[in-house]
Amino acid sequence: MRQDGEWHAALGADSPLRRILPHFHVRRQQQEVAAQVAGWLAEGGVGLVEAGTGTGKSFAYLLPALLCERKVLISTASRALQDQILDKDIPVLAQAWSSPRRVVRLKGRSNYLCPFRLQRALAEGVAPRLARDLLVVADWAGRTGEGDIAELSALPESSPVWPLVTSTRDNCLGSDCPEFARCPVIAARKRALEADVVVVNHHLLLADLALRVESRGDLLPRVDAVIIDEAHQLADLAGQYFGQHLSSHQLLEWARDSRQALLAAARDDAELGLPARLEQHIEHWLAQGQQLPGGESRWEWPSFPVQVLTASLRQVASEAAQLESTLQSLREFSKELEQCAGRGEQLTGLLEFFLKPESEPSAVRWLERRGRGLLLHASPIDLGPLLRGELFARNATTILVSATLRVGGDFGALEARLGLVEGEPSPQHFVADSPFDYTCQALLYLPPQMPEPASPQFTAACIEAAIPVIEASGGRCFFLFTSHRALREAAVELPQRLDFPILVQGSMPRARLLDAFRRAGNAVLLGAASFWEGVDVQGETLSCVIIDKLPFANPGDPVLRAHHRHCAAVGGDPFRDLQLPQAVIALRQGVGRLIRSESDRGVLTICDPRLLNKGYGRIFLRSLPPIPVVQDIAAVREFWRGGAGS
Repeated sequence: MRQDGEWHAALGADSPLRRILPHFHVRRQQQEVAAQVAGWLAEGGVGLVEAGTGTGKSFAYLLPALLCERKVLISTASRALQDQILDKDIPVLAQAWSSPRRVVRLKGRSNYLCPFRLQRALAEGVAPRLARDLLVVADWAGRTGEGDIAELSALPESSPVWPLVTSTRDNCLGSDCPEFARCPVIAARKRALEADVVVVNHHLLLADLALRVESRGDLLPRVDAVIIDEAHQLADLAGQYFGQHLSSHQLLEWARDSRQALLAAARDDAELGLPARLEQHIEHWLAQGQQLPGGESRWEWPSFPVQVLTASLRQVASEAAQLESTLQSLREFSKELEQCAGRGEQLTGLLEFFLKPESEPSAVRWLERRGRGLLLHASPIDLGPLLRGELFARNATTILVSATLRVGGDFGALEARLGLVEGEPSPQHFVADSPFDYTCQALLYLPPQMPEPASPQFTAACIEAAIPVIEASGGRCFFLFTSHRALREAAVELPQRLDFPILVQGSMPRARLLDAFRRAGNAVLLGAASFWEGVDVQGETLSCVIIDKLPFANPGDPVLRAHHRHCAAVGGDPFRDLQLPQAVIALRQGVGRLIRSESDRGVLTICDPRLLNKGYGRIFLRSLPPIPVVQDIAAVREFWRGGAGS
């Protein structure tokens, strides 16, 4: 199928989908996106598609991918979208068109069982608190077909047994492993090589690109085309993969694996004491990390206040060097010792790198605290050339899809971050507006006389403004915050003021929280960043979205500060070129939670007065769907009585 008319027919009134989906709706926008994607798959190039909420964008790119004769990689940011594609969308499309195309999901190696590490854990024993979980894994290992740990729902993802029975790039023995012939990771990659369509997440896509940059192999098969959904997240995630990275988890795992390798080789007590000493120094470094200020999670390295950690990290580096030297002298005794020696060489090099004074102005270095763990990062500030060379220029076709790619109607900010403003390939654009009638289905309420967001009274005023909106909406509300401090304040105040069920992010796992919200029918869910996107609640259960502030990134974030310095140094305006576009995209994602179908109706409330009293507020408003704007709470009540939008 090549002609636009054929794609309009395929998704039109006589579509084969009607045999399987009796309530299938014809959407002009979906037909247009499908035709555009099919054209790019046939002709090549880079395409940017903004497909508004409700266009049915996943069908629009999946159908051309299933019907073309090219090998296609599809990447998503969220597991929810990946599950939807693999469990719902592709089976329906494949059945409707009797497609013989082979489709597989490929995950990162930590998602698959490592038979060798499982056997070693069973033979050497584990702490009593892990013994039960280990036996559960061992029982499942005898039954699993693909070794995907997601199959084992009896154990939570957070179980500490998983790192003992899965592998990392660091500790995998590769072809030297005695269990190589039945390795689930190798089997999964073989299935991906043989498939026509491979579905991955952005993390695996970017990890593969980073390995290619370093000429250290690859994780994904070569393909003819890459389709990236939820593409608005790509640039932010890329910084986690390019450059140098070192974690306390890597160091601890190396120390423990080294001890096991030394034990297996029957080495003496002096050598066995080296990993234990290293572990002690790592734990001391981690303990110091827990004493850093509680309000932040990322700091520029090695500036105040994290410079106090450099002395303890030097001790870690010293102990690591001793262990690595010993392992090098013993590497001929076993494959495990050889592998640990190689890992030690890499890790001691990274420790040396992060303890040296910063010498690369085009990179940013920072320390991240994640739970009890500490991570050190050094990433290029400008990732554009890497993405252009490894992603866009390497593949015949690359298509980026999202409901939110533009800022103020323009793709320029995204293109700048992705390296698509200079040289080849030059991107093509396509915009499919949402089929929803926002002028009738929604209302945007901007509470009057709100204090400035920096005011100490802002959150209290925001809660006061929200209460009549929630009451008028009968609950059924997402109240989204830009900070956990404001969320906690609302979590204390609102239960005393409202009779609706109040559900608070962090009180239970996200999936359970959403289930509770759907079951209640009139609940108010208080959420922060993770609820701003990737959440789909259709129908009357969610009829109100309240946003406290415009979602500007934390100005104290070390990565953001480095990007601002770089932007200013090359003659740009950090606010206009960086902060504003990212905040607009984040707001558009939050707003997108409200109207999810043609029958939905709802009220959007944004409490931030800067929408009206700052010049840049117009850019935010111009980027939103065409929703009528009101400042009188009476208009909200009238909307729910049917006077507006009926």
